[in-house]
Amino acid sequence: MATGVDAKLLKSTKFPPEFNQKVDMQKVNLQVMKKWIASKISDILGNEDDVVIELCFNLIEGSRYPDIKSLQIQLTGFLDKDTAPFCKDLWKLCLSAQTSPQGVPKELLEAKKLELIQEKTKPADAEKMLKDASKKPID
Repeated sequence: MATGVDAKLLKSTKFPPEFNQKVDMQKVNLQVMKKWIASKISDILGNEDDVVIELCFNLIEGSRYPDIKSLQIQLTGFLDKDTAPFCKDLWKLCLSAQTSPQGVPKELLEAKKLELIQEKTKPADAEKMLKDASKKPID
């Protein structure tokens, strides 16, 4: 699928060492990864660009062992300077996910746990603040 220009870029671009490791997408929970991809691309672009998001989905779903180097080259036109960090984060999460029993990267599990803990503490904090506020005299 790589054009001549893409092939030259593949040879001339310096990729992180993680990109030399293969990811078996059958061991990765794609729904979780798709949610992360959509969120991250939307953050980078400042809006939800379905075309770029779908392109990325197609590139990682295209084969059992996707080529992250090719994916980075193909996304560069859309994500510019953010492409390399995005692809590195994506690949690290995929590598983590394929070793996880649920196919979910442990980093995302930890982030979700933290989010749930924060949600549980917010109502308690709000109640405490309300009680404290009601005890203070009004000037």
